Amino acid sequence: MNKQEIYAHLTALNIPFEVTEREAVYTMEELNRISLAHPEAEAKNLFVRDDKKQHYYMITVPGEKRVDLKLFQKQQGLRKLSFGSADDLMALLGLIPGAVSPLGLLNDENHRVTLYLDRAFENHLISIHPNDNTATVCLQTADLVQILTNRGCSVDFVEI
Repeated sequence: MNKQEIYAHLTALNIPFEVTEREAVYTMEELNRISLAHPEAEAKNLFVRDDKKQHYYMITVPGEKRVDLKLFQKQQGLRKLSFGSADDLMALLGLIPGAVSPLGLLNDENHRVTLYLDRAFENHLISIHPNDNTATVCLQTADLVQILTNRGCSVDFVEI
């Protein structure tokens, strides 16, 4: 799904959401220079894989939070993790670097990517890309989780 298809999908499901159209951003530093309606809900998304390239994960945390991949891997009982390639990101989620978003899991027809959401988002708003880094979509995290799980995506809330 592209940006317009994401908006149409959310509207068809009667999911309330806010959109901020903006210039393209590729890093959290660039995003921090833009005024968003809900800066406390900004999410950072990491696309990672295990050392055998068999399992892929998206780790979503508040924008200011740092992720220690070694600690995360140990806490979740996973094999050694590293960042997924741009080719894998495109092949699995139809996304480019800088546009990584949990909404990309809607493009994951084979359900190869597991989403780990930081508990900080539980029962709160979350601001993410609509599969395009020229906008931010803000919605309730519970709505996001429902959309993804209804499509068969694996979503886990964890302390990160």
